[in-house]
Amino acid sequence: MAELQNSLFGLVPFLAYFIVAVVMLVIFVTIYKFVTPHKEMALIKENNSAASLSLTGTVIGFSIPIASAAANSVGLIDFVVWGLVAGILQIITFLVFRAFYPQVSSRIEKGESAIGIHLGGVSISVGLLNAACMTY
Repeated sequence: MAELQNSLFGLVPFLAYFIVAVVMLVIFVTIYKFVTPHKEMALIKENNSAASLSLTGTVIGFSIPIASAAANSVGLIDFVVWGLVAGILQIITFLVFRAFYPQVSSRIEKGESAIGIHLGGVSISVGLLNAACMTY
């Protein structure tokens, strides 16, 4: 019985972190959609694989450091601060990527999967590095 109570005691912090993580994810995706010139959701609804691949990579690239922050943070405020850092780094990643590939948005709009895969992969890579650096 004590084990069950101990497990249930952890349910409240779990729910707090999980809800905050989902809220951060929704806020991040909303902001990211405003930063990118192309309309990811409309393109995905039109079966544009390039848009889906790039946005999926970006969401994964944001979620990996969020998971690391949840595991390593000392409290919810710390978690949110590192979530903010993760979001900013993903947005900077897109802006830097666009500097090297100025036609990225038009190429995604045309459905060129290679650029979507490349942007998604770079976003995941930055997310992995970000998560690794959060293990303080």
